[in-house]
Amino acid sequence: MAVLHFDKAQLGNLEYSLDREMLSTNRAGGYMSTTIICCNTRKYHGLMVCPVGGFDDEDYVLLSALDETIIQHDQEFHLAIHRYRGNWEPRGHKYITDFFYTPTPTITYRVGGVVLKKELLWVHSREQLLIRYTLVEAHSKTFLRLRPFLAFRSRHSLSKANMNADMHNYPIENGVKNRLYDGFPWLNLQTWPKAEYIGAPYWHYNFEYLREIERGYDSVEDLPTLGYFETEIQKGESIIFSASTEDVNPTELEALFSSELAKRTEKNEIIETLEHSSNQFLISYKGGSMLNAGYPWYNPRSRETFIALAGCTLTQGNVERFKNVLDHHVGRLHNGMFGHHLAADTQLWFFWALQRYAEVTSDEKTWNTYKDSIIEVLDTYYNGMTPYGCIHMNNETGLIYSMLPNKPLTWMNVCINGAPINQRPGYAVDVNALWYNAVAWSVDVASKVKDKEFLERWKEIPDLIARNFVDTFWMPERNYLADYVYEGAKNVDIRPNQIFAVSLDFSPLSTAQKGAVVDIVKAHLLTKRGLRTLSPHNPEYRGTYMGNQISRDRVLHNGTVFPWLLEHYVRASYKLRGKSFTIEAEDMIAAFEEDLLSYGVGSIPELYDGDPPHRPGGAISYAPSVGAILTIQQLINRNKK
Repeated sequence: MAVLHFDKAQLGNLEYSLDREMLSTNRAGGYMSTTIICCNTRKYHGLMVCPVGGFDDEDYVLLSALDETIIQHDQEFHLAIHRYRGNWEPRGHKYITDFFYTPTPTITYRVGGVVLKKELLWVHSREQLLIRYTLVEAHSKTFLRLRPFLAFRSRHSLSKANMNADMHNYPIENGVKNRLYDGFPWLNLQTWPKAEYIGAPYWHYNFEYLREIERGYDSVEDLPTLGYFETEIQKGESIIFSASTEDVNPTELEALFSSELAKRTEKNEIIETLEHSSNQFLISYKGGSMLNAGYPWYNPRSRETFIALAGCTLTQGNVERFKNVLDHHVGRLHNGMFGHHLAADTQLWFFWALQRYAEVTSDEKTWNTYKDSIIEVLDTYYNGMTPYGCIHMNNETGLIYSMLPNKPLTWMNVCINGAPINQRPGYAVDVNALWYNAVAWSVDVASKVKDKEFLERWKEIPDLIARNFVDTFWMPERNYLADYVYEGAKNVDIRPNQIFAVSLDFSPLSTAQKGAVVDIVKAHLLTKRGLRTLSPHNPEYRGTYMGNQISRDRVLHNGTVFPWLLEHYVRASYKLRGKSFTIEAEDMIAAFEEDLLSYGVGSIPELYDGDPPHRPGGAISYAPSVGAILTIQQLINRNKK
């Protein structure tokens, strides 16, 4: 059954179409993101968004939009749609009759007797966007006009009309090249067959982005257009528009479009659709392999990479890509820490990734390849050699203590005006579950490969951690784990962090304790979209993620649902119930089918409201979310054998 089937009758309904955003990437850091009617509603939207090496490799919006106009009998029909200070103009969405997301985003317009098809295609591994226009039907002489809107600004900011922009066109074969500001690459705009280019530099003012208004950010920008292409187009004829940061031979555009389109496939089922989505996170850039945490505003980050990498690669048998990405992060390991973001859990998720790699290779190969990194991370925690000594092992208990005033050190790391919302100081249950898993697995593998030197130092530590983990976190009167323990006081908030003490490969809990943890998580946190970050019975619970940044930050880890946590609930449930859990796991995946048609089309978002109907939010496409669903399907397949 096709999961990406859109309601044709609703495409002209802005409430329907603006709630559906599409994404296409070049697998090299560049992407296109906009709504399915090509109306930008975020500052992050654009037809061509690329990393620019001279500016810290941040992503920049080069080409914001391309407006189309059909001309017959000297009458103009504008197919684009923009929002200007509360007004929609033009209103080209009323001409849209169909939209397909695969094999490449395709929009069909009907204007009287004219039917025009538009196909948008990013060229893989190149910074080049191709758009093919085909005149399917026409009964009179027809002209097509294409007007590019340039931006040349960071995706995190907005542009304003200014005197510094270079508003000149520089002729090239079949088009022009533009560069609004020094330091940027040239943007080559060309067509095939050749269309006439008419220079007409002009700033358009007060584009307004609806989603930025909702998020409480600056939402208005000015964009220049330096001219437009215009050509007659015959019935059955196609015209290809190319935007590229590289020199392009326009005579090759038709063959290039055909060859690239032939590489794309129809996505008819939820898993193959999510496999396609997972590949969009994988980036080859400057000779390295990375995994983008999510679109449209994240970059590659170590924590999200370690959590999501196996789901985005190994579920499809892509072992080499997994290793290339992992090695990129290992190359950034310095003094036992990954990157510059201080966190108590990120380094320990590295061991989770190693365990997944060992499953498809071997313990021996994994140990021999990553032994030095394993020891470096463990020693850093053991000796408290993290910055400020804020993360260290307690020599008496073997547990990890983490505390830095006004700096949250776990994944629940939001601050407002410098004050943490969830500090979770002292002994955090997730950090220590990850720590036990890391040390116990390392000792287990070292025993198998007979690494006596490692065992001499570490073999007694897992038992020490296990004993004190239970004594520290288990609350027999409540029958679940404390979220954290600070200065002897146990925090009793029911949060999903305790599920890791069951789901990870090595657990310090008894079978009865594991069952109790799963039961409490199911009763308070489980939804059809993932696990809530806080029980609805808690007075601090907030079930709706909306408003400005401060409002959203207060909610983010106090009720919001995260799909990536669902993988750990499923793993924990399979451990306790075995194959009998499969039907429930299948129902969990099926619940996401309808979401592939909204918010981020063909993908799973970062989060959902804690309250039904669990409205999506955050990044429209999030690697840990997609990786989790693909992993759950893999677990289902294994348990069906």
